[in-house]
Amino acid sequence: MFEINPMKRNSGKDPKNEDRSDEPFPIDEPVSAAPRSTRGAGPAATIGPSIHLKGDLTGEEDLVIQGHVEGTINLKQNNLTVGGNGRIHANIFANTITVEGELQGDLYGTEKVIIRRTGNVRGNIVAPRVNLEDGAKFKGSIEMDPKAVESVVAQARPVPADSRPLENKPVSGPGAGKDKPGLKQA
Repeated sequence: MFEINPMKRNSGKDPKNEDRSDEPFPIDEPVSAAPRSTRGAGPAATIGPSIHLKGDLTGEEDLVIQGHVEGTINLKQNNLTVGGNGRIHANIFANTITVEGELQGDLYGTEKVIIRRTGNVRGNIVAPRVNLEDGAKFKGSIEMDPKAVESVVAQARPVPADSRPLENKPVSGPGAGKDKPGLKQA
């Protein structure tokens, strides 16, 4: 009634001929290295290592950056991964931000920010959850207040990457800082 496939018989000599019907995925088949999008049905979009991009980057899908990006990255509802080859000089607004490469700029994650052991970040992090792996390089501040995250991400226009609050900028020039409380004159 049923025919047995000779390729699935276990001869006891070659482990490749074993019946693996109880395994969810065949072991011998290659696995795709492209990250899967958590929002869509397919791999995340990728900016390759030879791509250099300047300007504002927005989108409605998950993104992996292996190249160089300068400006602002706005993926409010999606995930961003800065790959090991990624070199970013931008403020980032995303759901989950994972950094494996180099990043200079502020990170605003509505869910979390992860700095992998290979990651190097110079900037501030605002997210309800932050994970710094052992060996990660980080210089900046961390704010983990969920209300602060919501208010910043809800802003219509993000702050440019080279813009910092006045308190972090050096005070110089005639009359600088006179009208600003808390700033000391040089």
